[in-house]
Amino acid sequence: MAFPLPIAVKAIQASDTQHDLSIIIGQSLSSKVFPALTPILLDVKQYDPRVGIEPVLMPADTLPGGRCLFVPSGELDRDYDDVRRFFDIGKAIAKQLVHIDALNPLVVLELDEENLLHDAQYRYALENVYLGMCQQLWQPLEARQALNEDDIEPVQSVGLYGLKDSDVMMLRAMEEAKRLTRDLCGTEPERMAPIGFASYCQDTFADSQVKVEIIDDIEAMRAEYPCLYAVARASLDVSRHHPRVINLTYEGEGPIEQTLFLAGKGITYDTGGADLKVGGHMAGMSRDKGGAAAVAGILKAVQLLKPKGLRVYASIAAVRNSIGADAYVPDEIITSHAGIRVRVGNTDAEGRMVLTDILSHMREQAQMSVSPQLFSFATLTGHAAVAFGPYTALMENKPALLENVSQNIIEAGHLWSDPSEQSLVRREDYDFIKPRTKADDVLSSNNAPSVSTVRGHQFPMAYLSIASGLDKHDARSHLPLPYTHVDIAGSAVENLDWQHGKPTAASVSAFVASYILPRIHTSSSAENEH
Repeated sequence: MAFPLPIAVKAIQASDTQHDLSIIIGQSLSSKVFPALTPILLDVKQYDPRVGIEPVLMPADTLPGGRCLFVPSGELDRDYDDVRRFFDIGKAIAKQLVHIDALNPLVVLELDEENLLHDAQYRYALENVYLGMCQQLWQPLEARQALNEDDIEPVQSVGLYGLKDSDVMMLRAMEEAKRLTRDLCGTEPERMAPIGFASYCQDTFADSQVKVEIIDDIEAMRAEYPCLYAVARASLDVSRHHPRVINLTYEGEGPIEQTLFLAGKGITYDTGGADLKVGGHMAGMSRDKGGAAAVAGILKAVQLLKPKGLRVYASIAAVRNSIGADAYVPDEIITSHAGIRVRVGNTDAEGRMVLTDILSHMREQAQMSVSPQLFSFATLTGHAAVAFGPYTALMENKPALLENVSQNIIEAGHLWSDPSEQSLVRREDYDFIKPRTKADDVLSSNNAPSVSTVRGHQFPMAYLSIASGLDKHDARSHLPLPYTHVDIAGSAVENLDWQHGKPTAASVSAFVASYILPRIHTSSSAENEH
């Protein structure tokens, strides 16, 4: 898996031959790191007025690489500015690198000291520049396999002035996790059908602390994952489309202090099933596995960073929602693993169906675990995209609210260009999916698109709580279980372009920053003290 490796640069010399380009990101034309650059900038600006307004390439014999790409940071102190300014700067730089033949650039960030001291949101500004560069430089797995990978992803390394070795170690793990997520989410539906998705996970975590279990027995799925099996029924006539349940387990060293349960929706292609997607809305539905991809990405970061005291159990439902004679249909009543009778409202609401039994199995494990928190990740509803645009939607039960789960994820994501919005689940959402007859216990959905349904992204979380049995572990129960639903339908691909937009690996950085990096920092500090 090739990508530009981050390199910590502690000192800079003009004779440096490791880097072929110096990239200076600054707020002014006065450089403190390279005083000799200031007169060059002022001189070039006399005949190129773009200097200080947009990126400009210029010769600079006294800088590593003998040339400089000066990139103005732009305004940073408006009410609505955040660290994504630097992520976007990284993307803009990457676009330039493709045209100027720079394979090993050095990046220097020069912000005014006063700005750095008073605006903590920019504490990881340079790291965000690097992550933005990697987002822009990534090319799809199919392209890398069909073409020469070095030709289409030529940048080999990125020097980051001022970072420590431990910083770039964590940064490399985060990008490697995001790259895996993009590969799994963005690859076409035959290459990454359920079996291919499972194989990719097996190869990724082979010979590591992350243990992989693949459930491929169809009868076992019928018995243990009945809602998932219902969605998969129409795919069973095609052997290469058969469903898989992919379980990933990590157990850190030392006494376990917290347990994370991550459920991932991995619909490798969504036709809509019997409620067929029409009018061109099927295009891009190979990305409906973005939630599962994010879960695998988080486990990749866990594998690389090896946080102590943490246990992570992930379960991915890799299923193709096909159309066929044996397709599940609205009005069916299916009893979930938790014993809840689910009436199918719309077969295009398949994501919540495949998550139902996964969460139920996790519910059983969580009752015997240390400090558990449960999550479901899914590209679930168009309504989340309409409500929040490119932001991930987070919905919690009361135990999770009391533990500030969403708030902690939001604060971490704010520092790593991975923003989320908190969305409260209310009584109307539970009322919406109440049974209409005594024949069933819960309605999976209405039969209208989520974008035209009031509270279309909130009520699915209420459904998941009931159908999985998690509602029996609310704040008033003897064993409350914090549960948070993560809807990345608006954030999983760039510009909401489901067919052509690059996958963003939404929620991976925020979760790594929330649950993994603090343990790494704590371990590093303790080791340094001894």
